[in-house]
Amino acid sequence: MRIREATADDWPAIWRFMRDIVSAGETFCWERDTTEPSARAGWMRQPPGRTVVAIDDEGSVVGTAETHPNHAGPGAHVANAGFMVDPAHAGRGYGHALGEHVVEQARADGYSAMQFNAVVETNTGAVALWRSLGFEILATVPEAFEHPEKGFVGLHIMHRAL
Repeated sequence: MRIREATADDWPAIWRFMRDIVSAGETFCWERDTTEPSARAGWMRQPPGRTVVAIDDEGSVVGTAETHPNHAGPGAHVANAGFMVDPAHAGRGYGHALGEHVVEQARADGYSAMQFNAVVETNTGAVALWRSLGFEILATVPEAFEHPEKGFVGLHIMHRAL
């Protein structure tokens, strides 16, 4: 596996699994019917943001991550990020590798911390992954996410210094 900067040519492969993840409505605070142009505009970041892809041994895009300043101006020293792994390739370490890569890249880019504003508490795999990479839960906003099967569940705010 390797991780590299995403290119415009990677978008169709990203959208193939992103569409299913977003429409499932279980892990992202996006409209379940998000359109492709809207998803692309929100994911394919321009500097100072970045978008990367994880490539498997066959050369296929199997995951992606994006980073950007969490806020503008005086809050721009804290990074924010989003991650998606093709469900067909889950459990093979791509999420962990993307997480490590993004943390190191954010540090190299000069961010002093990273914050996730909305980690769905029922997404236990993601919560465990971020904890393994040094993130802690600062707070949980109760019933801030409407899960399609579990109803209203909390959103964790997670943070780590870089």
